[in-house]
Amino acid sequence: MLWKKSAEDDLASIWLAADDRDLITRTAGAIDEHLEQNAPSAGESRPDGKRILLMAPLGVKFQVYPQERIVRVADVWRFRASRR
Repeated sequence: MLWKKSAEDDLASIWLAADDRDLITRTAGAIDEHLEQNAPSAGESRPDGKRILLMAPLGVKFQVYPQERIVRVADVWRFRASRR
């Protein structure tokens, strides 16, 4: 699992701004674990071989390189899940 430096920086900024830092930490860990186990089918496909995964309150854009056995997270953001 590789995170682009810009994605790591964004995650750090999200964490620093969060009132619920424990939730951000747990969710980031759960995303890492999920991608390590299920990256080729995780989330939703996007153009150019990219995928997104939403695991409230974080979303990530990533790409899987199966031959190298690498998952590269390119972007991370925080979102608010809608209440219904």
